[in-house]
Amino acid sequence: MKKKYIGKKSKTNWKKLHSMKDKDIDFSDIPETSPAFFKNMSVRMPKPKELVSIRIDNDVLEWFRHKGHKYQTRINAVLRSYVQAHSH
Repeated sequence: MKKKYIGKKSKTNWKKLHSMKDKDIDFSDIPETSPAFFKNMSVRMPKPKELVSIRIDNDVLEWFRHKGHKYQTRINAVLRSYVQAHSH
């Protein structure tokens, strides 16, 4: 059964955004870029995550799934926080 996404609702006015023309966009708070801006740029790709299989208690897994989309990312964040808290 597919779970319903229960994340935060977007406050973006999508109708207004989709109806805007490029000339209507305010770029005043964004600096102009030139080829010099990109000259020394490098792309850093994130490290790939390792695919593993672990056994998790059903109630724990269901709790994370109930929190919505990207529950695996949330599990990873909790594990990372634990590691960081116990690494010092």
